[in-house]
Amino acid sequence: MRIVVSGGGTGGHIYPALAMIREIERRTACEVLYIGTENGLEADIVRRAGIPFESIEISGLRRSLSFENVKTGFRFMKSVVRVRKLLRDFQPDIVVGTGGFVCGPVLYTAAKMGYKTLVHEQNSLPGITNKFLARYVDRVALSFKGSGHHFGKNEGKTILIGNPRASEVAMLQIDPIEEKQKYGFEQERSLIVVYGGSRGAPAINKAVVEMIPKLSTTDWSLLFVTGQVHYEDIQTQLGTLPDRIQLRPFIYDLPLILKASQLVISRSGASTLAELTTLGLPSILIPSPYVTENHQEVNASSLVETGASLLIRESELTGDRLFDACTKAIANQASMSKASLALGMPNAASDLVDELLRLIQQKN
Repeated sequence: MRIVVSGGGTGGHIYPALAMIREIERRTACEVLYIGTENGLEADIVRRAGIPFESIEISGLRRSLSFENVKTGFRFMKSVVRVRKLLRDFQPDIVVGTGGFVCGPVLYTAAKMGYKTLVHEQNSLPGITNKFLARYVDRVALSFKGSGHHFGKNEGKTILIGNPRASEVAMLQIDPIEEKQKYGFEQERSLIVVYGGSRGAPAINKAVVEMIPKLSTTDWSLLFVTGQVHYEDIQTQLGTLPDRIQLRPFIYDLPLILKASQLVISRSGASTLAELTTLGLPSILIPSPYVTENHQEVNASSLVETGASLLIRESELTGDRLFDACTKAIANQASMSKASLALGMPNAASDLVDELLRLIQQKN
């Protein structure tokens, strides 16, 4: 199997692509070529993963009238020429995009050249690039139930798959007792894990700092992942803390300790939600208000509606509000966990590869 993969800009587009590639490699002999940009995260992450990488120069469209969009148009056409050569040289069986503006010229060109094509949409609300590509590609794989209508007349091309990142988390061998012991947390205490992404989220950090004095009235433990940039400042603010409250700037193997937790407080990026539902974790979601079309709040809606999560908008976030939500979530942990697990799609990577193989067989 020969496959070209494209996706970039953020980890939310790159890590599902890598999860899919690893599943393909696990199941069949394959050759992979990844097409991204040199200034995106994918240039480093994909190369570090040992996957052959080629770059094109492309930028995203502005949503308002701008001369930059004229420049983007020229870059698009130039990229089409380069992608055409890369595809002719590699001769893939299928071309897959996982989001980000880099996918635009890659999937467009592949579809026009007659290659089988699929785009994977991680969010409930699709990005502008994937909506554009939907008219050209053979299949659109969805991560959230009910989001197909956003593709309009191309809804018939959609298939619900889930996020491949969920499958990697599902396969982890995790002993919750052992993970708590690593951090020195007592087993009988409910563990709350807070994180706002790799760089941290100032608004979430501020609310947690405000909430911490209230924890003296509870028997909860807290693992507070602040983000590298904010760690020293928050450490100074809080001073000496009891053992059941711990600060970390960053955790590389976060899913391991998540499995040992009873509640998670986080943003509502697509990969985060895939992890939470695969592990069946209750959560308090604080969507980032700084993302396109407020898509994180849309992502969160399915978890909130089914009772798997509570939602607090950043504009309404305070220490008191967060503490009250924690109290409610801990009290309803069993029902929230059940609702969360019901939304999980732990076989997403395998199902996605199945769909790729079906498309390739149609070609033959």
